[in-house]
Amino acid sequence: MNERASFSNFGYEEQTHLAEHELSSFIKAVTRLYGPEQAKRSAEDWLDEAELIDSPPRSEPRNWRSVTVAASARLASQMNVRAGAADLQLVQD
Repeated sequence: MNERASFSNFGYEEQTHLAEHELSSFIKAVTRLYGPEQAKRSAEDWLDEAELIDSPPRSEPRNWRSVTVAASARLASQMNVRAGAADLQLVQD
């Protein structure tokens, strides 16, 4: 394997590790705050957001934290919708 391919593989492995670490931390936090079901949905949102971000050239690292911020915004929106629905239910009762 030449040096360029070796460097490219190292960069890919490093980015994979960083993404896995970021996702794992996000899932742990959501599980602690909202439970495993919401964590599963939020993990799917995180993966969706990861697919949506623009891919920089292979030589540049991705900003995985921005994926977490976007997935967190989705989570907050979902929590607001649920809180609004619960408030509406209370008013109707």
